[in-house]
Amino acid sequence: MKEGKFLEQFLQQLINGISLGSTYALIALGYTMVYGIIQLINFAHCDVYMIGAYIGFYCLTVLDLGFVPSLLIAMVLCMVLGVVIEKVAYKPLRNSPRITLLITAIGVSLLLEYGMMALVGATVKSYPEPEGLLAIQYGKPELGIDIQISMLQIIIIGVSVLLMILLQFIVKYTKMGKAMRAVSQDADAARLMGINVDATISFTFMLGSAFAGAAGVMVGMLYKSIRPLMGYLPGIKAFVAAVFGGIGSIPGAMIGGYFIGLVEVMVSGYVNSLYKDAVVFAILILILIIKPTGLMGRAEREKV
Repeated sequence: MKEGKFLEQFLQQLINGISLGSTYALIALGYTMVYGIIQLINFAHCDVYMIGAYIGFYCLTVLDLGFVPSLLIAMVLCMVLGVVIEKVAYKPLRNSPRITLLITAIGVSLLLEYGMMALVGATVKSYPEPEGLLAIQYGKPELGIDIQISMLQIIIIGVSVLLMILLQFIVKYTKMGKAMRAVSQDADAARLMGINVDATISFTFMLGSAFAGAAGVMVGMLYKSIRPLMGYLPGIKAFVAAVFGGIGSIPGAMIGGYFIGLVEVMVSGYVNSLYKDAVVFAILILILIIKPTGLMGRAEREKV
């Protein structure tokens, strides 16, 4: 009997961890793509995720749209925001030292956080309860099967997987994807081969920001509350996921996102929720000590 209860609890935590990990994976993809192209840790990325959550909230509440239209609008507007950030804040500093870009990224992050706070206020806003298809819960507690999964969780996992497959298709099989890979290898050589490096970098920011916006809406639907500073901690955890998988590696970011989501949920369920953040950051320290390139990252050779 105890074994059956343990298995049920483990499966429930597994479902919750995959749902959470799906959102971390989407955010981590933005970090890893931008780093792969211009070697920048874009700390403003986590605030694009926050803005995506607010766009979804106002689409659902003020415009009275459904989940799918709200998700698509958030993705499109976050794409525009990502390109604006790249053009205004990063492009003029592209040939500057990396520390300059890093400080700029932190500045943009703070601007987005406190700018949004000035616009919408610092209070927590609550997403509407799921309705219709999204409100369906699966599970048979009356039959002794105490595992619950909602249609919302299934859709979140499904949408995340579809977006990741779409990204892999774009990177592997499209002209722009080939340009992205070429620029990540050697931007100067790519430029000599006729590739529009500026357009490729903007497209990369656009893709990453769309995924962050989608993650913001899905987290809002899943956890029901949003606030202007909500992007900081998930953003750092997604960065840990990207480092764990290998910064610059798209499959690595996916694996890292799911791993961090599962670890966080398992620690909350079996140890203590107070320790979940500490464990995630302990993983970051261990990875940097044992394998700094991550699971699927490659060591870079310095050009001389």
